[in-house]
Amino acid sequence: MKRYKKPTESRVIISELMLPSHSNFSGKIHGGYILSLMDQIAFACASKHSETYCVTASVDKVDFRKPIEVGELVTMKASVNHVGSTSMVVGVRVEAENIRTGKTKHCNSSYFTMVAKNDEGKSVSVPGLVLENETAVRRFVRSIIRKEEANARRDRFKASEFEMEKHLELLKKYNIKLAL
Repeated sequence: MKRYKKPTESRVIISELMLPSHSNFSGKIHGGYILSLMDQIAFACASKHSETYCVTASVDKVDFRKPIEVGELVTMKASVNHVGSTSMVVGVRVEAENIRTGKTKHCNSSYFTMVAKNDEGKSVSVPGLVLENETAVRRFVRSIIRKEEANARRDRFKASEFEMEKHLELLKKYNIKLAL
């Protein structure tokens, strides 16, 4: 196994034509189907980088920016943006193309944290990442900041430390009825 790898060495791109069987009740492509494809490409990318089996540890926020239509060609691009000792953050970008007009649209992006495993299911170390340009550095740093912000959010609302009285004023703006 190489000690360091370039993101281009594990980049994966897949394309799939969206069929009626992939659609939801409103005729758009089902978000769950897209998430499944995103998980598959993240797995492939992480496994190429680590040269071993990987599992999904977490998925960062997914916003469906634009709907995908039946008949569009969906292309997903995945690359390793960040590595830890046994984990990798894989960025996945989803685009849809109208194959009649050639017009493409960015439908969503997300970040999958994948963990490398050996045959016994134990976490194993992964190669480091070669950052060759400003984009790679930006993606790596963004992953660090996103993780720090997620940890701060989690810690801010620990049940043992939550002080409800400090937040009651905020709740007055929302369509709720307190029944404590």
